[in-house]
Amino acid sequence: CAWSIERPPGDTAGCTFCHTSSEERCSTCHQRHQFSPAVARHSEQCKTCHWGKDHRDWEAYDIGLHGVVYQVNKWDPKQFDWTKKLADADYVGPTCQYCHMRGGHHNVQRFSTVYTSMGMSMADRGAPIWKEKRDRWASVCDDCHSPRFAKENLQALDEACKDAGLKYRETFKVAEDLVKDGVADPMPKDLCPDWSGQHVWSLKIGAYHDGEAYGGKTGESGEFRMSNCSDIERLCFESVGYFQTYIMKGMAHGSWNDATYSDGSFGMDRWLVNVKQDASQARRLIALEKKVGITWVPESFWKTGEWLDQLTGPYIVKNHPGKTIFDLCPDPGWLDTHHAPAEEV
Repeated sequence: CAWSIERPPGDTAGCTFCHTSSEERCSTCHQRHQFSPAVARHSEQCKTCHWGKDHRDWEAYDIGLHGVVYQVNKWDPKQFDWTKKLADADYVGPTCQYCHMRGGHHNVQRFSTVYTSMGMSMADRGAPIWKEKRDRWASVCDDCHSPRFAKENLQALDEACKDAGLKYRETFKVAEDLVKDGVADPMPKDLCPDWSGQHVWSLKIGAYHDGEAYGGKTGESGEFRMSNCSDIERLCFESVGYFQTYIMKGMAHGSWNDATYSDGSFGMDRWLVNVKQDASQARRLIALEKKVGITWVPESFWKTGEWLDQLTGPYIVKNHPGKTIFDLCPDPGWLDTHHAPAEEV
């Protein structure tokens, strides 16, 4: 993601810890010197990587119904026999591994529901393309619950994601109109180059927006920025990157606090109000400036600075004038934000 790869290495130590060789090592889950399947079957093994602001899996599981059952019973071998293979386990409640690696299958995404970038992408969750994954997801619940129970909870997850999508679009529309009207502060052109070496609005993602009003050329894509952007853009990023993912993760793991109260739907409510309030103030300020004849010149600190100059965009512009990261990558398919993976994950 751009908010990670555009930064200097010291800024992303927490990202690279997991998103490098840790993803490809058996010892990440099986622990060196032991390499014990019994250890790897504990939910805590997932905790190192799968927690935090934009991938709140552990927190959602830990305070959800299943996580509480796990925490209060995990020391009792009658309830959790770690010597058994996952296919044979007779746990009193599911662990992360039992649901996501059912039967010992090591592709954890196989037992997810819909590929939606952890809940950030809007999708028709009932589309035929997802039927196999959704049926597989519900079949795991059937180990302990009735088929009706599983399908009703999946429907509840769908409804929560749909409602979050309404706030997502409304929040972004307020920010989008500021940019299109040229009253956002700062505008994309007033910032240092983005991660790719362009001046494209960060919320102009893939095929969702077109036109030069967003900066750049038709067809060029921006990507979320959490730094050196307007406060409204940052609020939009957090609304979908944090709160919307909390909703999806919370509903999927039985954590109503994450889905609603903590920073889920209530958090999206708050950020939507903040974006509206900031946009209203910005427009009133612009109107006053026009009335008294003030021509605002963006501050230079948006364009350059000791830290800003270390970002990917300024580096590309300085060392490869006239080029973008897409020109420098012979096959930029790994950066494509226009569609989900074609193959089943």
